[in-house]
Amino acid sequence: MIRCLDLLFALFGLVVGLPMLILLYVLGLCDTGSPLFRQKRVGRYKQSFTLVKFRTMKVDTASVASHLASGSSITKFGRFLRRTKLDELPQLWNVLKGDMSLVGPRPCLFSQEELIAERDARGVYGIRPGITGLAQVNNIDMSTPRLLAETDAKLLAELSIKYYFRYIYMTLLGKGSGDRVKG
Repeated sequence: MIRCLDLLFALFGLVVGLPMLILLYVLGLCDTGSPLFRQKRVGRYKQSFTLVKFRTMKVDTASVASHLASGSSITKFGRFLRRTKLDELPQLWNVLKGDMSLVGPRPCLFSQEELIAERDARGVYGIRPGITGLAQVNNIDMSTPRLLAETDAKLLAELSIKYYFRYIYMTLLGKGSGDRVKG
């Protein structure tokens, strides 16, 4: 049932949001010259997939977890995208392709070995990673691997249609601050 909802909402979001996606793409071109950011992430069953987002950092920024990146790497337009969570919109394509769900644990980088081990020990990789979830609406990010993995496991154990809609609703209302970046 959740996969059907993912497909329906992702398709709807991409079609209805197309003018916004085009506008953000053009503004991103003016900001960095390369508005889309692609990065290999850990997906369901620890399979690799390419996550797509709007770029919020300078093009030459090192490919590290957000909490390890320098705050000075974020562009002015990138700050706006992060604050409004609009940088996540292209991930609807990942949802449509089946790489992700709207709700699930945020996909990490393969270099985040401690987080991968913590999640693996708790069986978190049995579901698709998500755009939002329990950790995101509670401001728990990848800088605390054990807490994040525990929260992701709780999400997995409790995930239902009710919680699926709750986490989406909370995210749309602005709950959660997104990934932390070093000052």
